[in-house]
Amino acid sequence: MSITEVHTQVVVAGVDTHQLTHHAVVLDITGRRLGDRGFEASTAGYAALLDWVASFGLIEAVGVESSGSYGAGLTLALLTAGVEVVEVARPEKATRARQGKSDPLDAESAARQVLSGTASGRPKVKTGIIEAIRAIKVPRDAAVRDRTRAYGQLRDLVTTAPAELREQLLECSGKQRVAVAAGYRPDPTRLAEPLQATKLALRTLARRIQALNAEIDAADAVLADLVAQAVPTLLALPRVGVQSAAQLAITAGQNIDRMRSEAAFAKLTGVAPIPASSGKSTRMRLNRGGDRHANSALYMIAIGRLQRHQPTIAYRTRRQHENLSKRDIIRCLKRYIAREVYTALKHDLLTT
Repeated sequence: MSITEVHTQVVVAGVDTHQLTHHAVVLDITGRRLGDRGFEASTAGYAALLDWVASFGLIEAVGVESSGSYGAGLTLALLTAGVEVVEVARPEKATRARQGKSDPLDAESAARQVLSGTASGRPKVKTGIIEAIRAIKVPRDAAVRDRTRAYGQLRDLVTTAPAELREQLLECSGKQRVAVAAGYRPDPTRLAEPLQATKLALRTLARRIQALNAEIDAADAVLADLVAQAVPTLLALPRVGVQSAAQLAITAGQNIDRMRSEAAFAKLTGVAPIPASSGKSTRMRLNRGGDRHANSALYMIAIGRLQRHQPTIAYRTRRQHENLSKRDIIRCLKRYIAREVYTALKHDLLTT
């Protein structure tokens, strides 16, 4: 869609997004409220919202709440139409307590964040290979969590199983238990007996684990190919595996140029140092905000390097001689790795 009507008045809009409906408010550049209206969260609704906002004047920007979830479709429609989209935060609790909460109020708050410059972040672009990686990784990670739970349930059942089964499986490794339990053949006519019921339960869990293993392996094969295509420079860094690279790329987003610097990326991943001194102690700690999944990926890279990367091992030794604790050394490493990762991601994503 293109906006052909010429206007002299400049306006900004804010949108409070929900699963089925969106509510928009339009302000002029002096902050005067020009109108508000609700729209369906659909392709037709997005077009109607854009036409309605454009009827008030020339659109400077639109603030969209939850641009990565409920507002993802609207964000894509606005960007496709050439409209600048700003990612806005939900109103703070103190503001909601003072002014109340409703869809029009939240939409107006979004518009005023854009107008005042409080919100200036650009939303992630969801039309490239990074979005494909995210889509594959979501069910893959869920399958890993389900497998972990199934292994725990299998272990617990073995612990309380009848002696015949417990003695057979207790000394086995997790994989061995799955292989043995998957082959059990309980008697369906004797399921009132604990032995036969436990066999059925163990076989059910074992086959669930086998199915999840197959699902995870298939997803890993796809991810390995996609990540190698998308971020080869990042994947070539020491101790950076496919899953860590995938998560860091997802956190950064396809349009990594939306970040002003590597310091902004460090803050996004929760490794920006902030003062934590008191009295005679002088120290720093890392920001506890940001994307915790990305922070975990940086942590795993740091631990891997401490174990098998000689320059990192030498760095740890030197810092230990400076009386730095292991925790603080890891913090320093995570900040350094974030700088490396940002540079690699810029090289990969800005040249594709």
